[in-house]
Amino acid sequence: MRVRNAMFSLFAILLSATVSYAQPTHPKSPHDTVKTKDITVTYGRPYKKGRVIFGKLEPYGKVYRVGADEATTITFAKDGTFGGKSVKAGTYTLFAIPNENQWTIILNSQLGQWGAFKYDQYKDKDVLHVDVPVKKLSSPVEQLTIKPGSKDLTISWDVVQVEVPVKF
Repeated sequence: MRVRNAMFSLFAILLSATVSYAQPTHPKSPHDTVKTKDITVTYGRPYKKGRVIFGKLEPYGKVYRVGADEATTITFAKDGTFGGKSVKAGTYTLFAIPNENQWTIILNSQLGQWGAFKYDQYKDKDVLHVDVPVKKLSSPVEQLTIKPGSKDLTISWDVVQVEVPVKF
């Protein structure tokens, strides 16, 4: 009987450890979903916290997830243009390659990515790349902000802002 109780206790401990380990971790940054009639963006919103973001925390020339935690997604309700290039209605992962004076914005059809860690594995699923100029801001934006509008998608953080023209 003692062996049976010991086995049961061991099983209960292992089961509870497995269940607690398997629980999803909560994201470290707040998350937001912003919408217009034709665009929905879901992303993690990290804070600047006194850091230099672009060129340091997010290196120039390297793929960036445009947010925190899981990769940012953008959904187009209907066919249109994004940065002057045709885009079909649907949901895409949004990445960027920041540089000092220009960003390359990327739409990728592989959903469910965590950050940009496996981007190279899925870069063959890129739907489009578009280059946009960087606008330097006079005062920093503390929290990453993505604003879809009727004519553009604006990404602002730290002292940097980029706008991607959209048309439906």
